[in-house]
Amino acid sequence: MAQMGTCSVSKLLFFFFTTLLLVSQLIQCSITYDKKAIIINGQRRILLSGSIHYPRSTPEMWEDLIRKAKDGGLDVIDTYVFWNGHEPSPGNYNFEGRYDLVRFIKAVQKVGLYVHLRIGPYICAEWNFGGFPVWLKYVPGVSFRTNNEPFKMAMQGFTQKIVQMMKNENLFASQGGPIILSQIENEYGSQSNSRDGAAYIDWAAKMAVGQDTGVPWVMCKEDDAPDPLINACNGFYCDYFSPNKPYKPTLWTEAWSGWFTEFGGAIHQRPVEDLAFAVARFIQKGGSFVNYYMYHGGTNFGRTAGGPFITTSYDYDAPIDEYGLIRQPKYGHLQELHKAIKLCEHALVSSDPVVTSLGTYQQAHVFSSGQGNCAAFLSNFHTTSAATVIFNNRHYNLPSWSISILPDCKNVVFNTASVGVQTSGMQMLPTNSMMFSWETYDEDISSLGEGSTITAAGLLEQINVTRDSSDYLWYITSVDISPTESFLRRGQKPTLTVNSAGHAVHVFINGLFSGSSFGTRENRGCRFSGPVHLQAGTNRIALLSIAVGLPNVGLHYETWNTGIQGVVLNGLDQGNKDLTWQKWSYQVGLKGESMNLVSPSQDSSVDWSRGSLAAQNNRPLTWYKANFNAPDADEPLALDMRSMGKGQAWVNGQSIGRYWMAYAKGDCNTCSYSGTYRATKCQSGCNQPTQQWYHVPRSWLKPKQNLLVVFEELGGDASKISLVRRSVTRVCADAYENHRTIENYSIESNREPKVLQGAKVHLQCTTGQSISSIKFASFGNPAGTCGSFQKGTCHAPNSLAILEKECLGKESCLVNVSHGKFGTDPCPNMLKRLSVEAVCSTSSTTTQPNSR
Repeated sequence: MAQMGTCSVSKLLFFFFTTLLLVSQLIQCSITYDKKAIIINGQRRILLSGSIHYPRSTPEMWEDLIRKAKDGGLDVIDTYVFWNGHEPSPGNYNFEGRYDLVRFIKAVQKVGLYVHLRIGPYICAEWNFGGFPVWLKYVPGVSFRTNNEPFKMAMQGFTQKIVQMMKNENLFASQGGPIILSQIENEYGSQSNSRDGAAYIDWAAKMAVGQDTGVPWVMCKEDDAPDPLINACNGFYCDYFSPNKPYKPTLWTEAWSGWFTEFGGAIHQRPVEDLAFAVARFIQKGGSFVNYYMYHGGTNFGRTAGGPFITTSYDYDAPIDEYGLIRQPKYGHLQELHKAIKLCEHALVSSDPVVTSLGTYQQAHVFSSGQGNCAAFLSNFHTTSAATVIFNNRHYNLPSWSISILPDCKNVVFNTASVGVQTSGMQMLPTNSMMFSWETYDEDISSLGEGSTITAAGLLEQINVTRDSSDYLWYITSVDISPTESFLRRGQKPTLTVNSAGHAVHVFINGLFSGSSFGTRENRGCRFSGPVHLQAGTNRIALLSIAVGLPNVGLHYETWNTGIQGVVLNGLDQGNKDLTWQKWSYQVGLKGESMNLVSPSQDSSVDWSRGSLAAQNNRPLTWYKANFNAPDADEPLALDMRSMGKGQAWVNGQSIGRYWMAYAKGDCNTCSYSGTYRATKCQSGCNQPTQQWYHVPRSWLKPKQNLLVVFEELGGDASKISLVRRSVTRVCADAYENHRTIENYSIESNREPKVLQGAKVHLQCTTGQSISSIKFASFGNPAGTCGSFQKGTCHAPNSLAILEKECLGKESCLVNVSHGKFGTDPCPNMLKRLSVEAVCSTSSTTTQPNSR
């Protein structure tokens, strides 16, 4: 017994000290930096990061998104912190649901990635008011983002709130948590050139460092970031960038993977060949931290979109799309790039590049650690011509506008312009869920202004009245028309002119709709000028002014105006009548909003109408509601709103955001990956609604009796609203037999690289799908691209049979690209390729898809 007791005590002591050692190692996690890189526990690291904003998806999506990011080769998840979501009114905090920041960071930690926490608290981000709560605008004496005491006090209070919350949960790396970097301020730029701007930046830096987080702080797009803060770069390219001190690492906090969309604008797409080229350019110049903005863009639910005029979709052409599906080839090609960079990591962090010219547009950047580690980046900056270069007495072919990565200074494992991964085709397909029990409710215009508590002589600024509690503000007045007015006899209507600072206005005369006017992101203001029907006596003029997201960027945008600024009636016998300074009444929001018509538990006494929807077609200011059951399977869902005009929509009381069938204007000509990318370069969707589909998260649905509520401003056909599912319906692969991938390269135990011959194509449907047919297959010299492949003069006749045997009925398949796989060589002495197009389907796949 004594021996057993001694043994038990020894085991307990061993367990205790082992646990203590592990805990102390976690607590002592060290994050520092030098000129080469961020240093984690004494090790310099090349860090690859991706932005995922927690409020732009749902908690139920977070872990899946983060795991996909990890599988894509990322080390870090980057997110802003959304002040206006967390503190909607002073001292009242919200950290629930989509705003559960701690839960999000713990999800990142669970998956095994680091976090860059960009506290800001100014964030821009195409987010309403740039992330600032609107109440901040009304703090006495406040002036945003300058050496202003009321602003600094509020900013410091929120920053301390977030930092303390992270500390309480042990989430900083210095406590064993995942947060390795934090950011204060955001893209301050040239504003720091003023004396007040410089003083503000100096204060912000000292305030941040004083939080004692134990991790480095960053300022992006701020060349004057004071020590010890690291200044960082944002942009489409950042290989030109150097930090402001020689002992700081080179960080790229926003590598723009695409661009945001605005209502009335085209969809922006950035070719992955160019994005990979930009990242490789940055790494070869000595960069050690790259963050993709965005890696998953997500959705601007509710009224969170800023701009103004930013769409509800914040897809951003990111590697993971708005709905959480992998976008190929962008995801896969970047995944290959990340693997190639990681193979070079030791050489990259141990030495500076030696640059050698290989031609007029060609260079070699060579990193050699002196310990047998050598990595080379061979670049060709010519925008149209490939080049053959000689490096270390070997010949290398470099496609135009590309970089080849050689982790051993011999073998190419990746070229930024040579895409060997599959291309996936997404489509919106019908579901088996139908809308039923439609009812309508007309927004009451006749009683506008009755009992209004807000009246004023003159026109008030909209946000000063609404405090952004609603997009909508009614401006109501009346005008008396003498029965002797000439226009009453002649039939020529007078003209009403309404000038607005933005963002849209609907005009009603005596309860009847007279017209609308809309601003744009380039010009927020709008002007309505049109004939109006007036009668003898008193006429009521009601102007519905609409905000379409508050500005998120611009010098002191908190001072910018919204709403009606001038109203003039033209064409009266006595000339023009200026109504601007007469008595106006105001009503904040819609009657339907005050009645909470969107709530599933709203008052049953509301007088909804069950009449024919056809009778309500094209009626402005109409509420619609219907029920629907959740569709089968688990594919992402969206509402198809093409039959509607402009408004907002809710599912089970949750706002899916603003919708607007504004048609896209832009330049949607062909797009080449080569040459410097700008947001105007590669556009799609011209002459179509900018956004037709609106994400409905699966987690918001019940199995039965889900409630859809729509408020339509202009008029539409609600009977044609439908629930659709986003699905991968087509996958293509296209690879030459000599295509090198990371999988074909390995490092032996003696550190000698070994190249494994044999290119392969990989076809992958999404989970729950299988390859149902092979639409095209040819090994030889096929022509075309995904969706338009054609056989060439050389073709292995058994190509289709081989692919069907290898792939049909499977979720994924891997096929060797070699003449041995396809029998005899169909064309000796010719470089051959395998092109495949396969169809992915589930048991619920139906016809009539919509693709975009």
